[in-house]
Amino acid sequence: MFDAIDISTSGLVAQRIRSNTLAMNIAMADVVDSPDGGPYQRRSVIFSAGKSENDGSGQGVHVSEIQKEQVYRWEYDPKHPYANKDGYVKLPGINPLVEMVNHMEAARAYEANITAIEVSKAMLNSSLRLLA
Repeated sequence: MFDAIDISTSGLVAQRIRSNTLAMNIAMADVVDSPDGGPYQRRSVIFSAGKSENDGSGQGVHVSEIQKEQVYRWEYDPKHPYANKDGYVKLPGINPLVEMVNHMEAARAYEANITAIEVSKAMLNSSLRLLA
């Protein structure tokens, strides 16, 4: 019974990290100059089965890495301070609509894991009541 709660908890942690990463992508969709140099690079979360190396082996899911994607778009704005000689500005290749849909999906997955934990706790309580 506790394994089911552990699996759902690992899903909660993974979806929280995904949600935070998506929110950062949305917030940085128009950042032209990042600390890394150049436009902000979109991040994507990669999940792996099982627990992370820090948690030991077992069932569940964890974030194995957060990848930077070097995808850009060019926008014509000759008055922009970062425009090239042709008047184009190099911006992050982030579509806020796609990021919002992915964020809604992460929120639904988070809610599903919470529901699974609540059902597991209810089953555990029912089992304990039967034993008493």
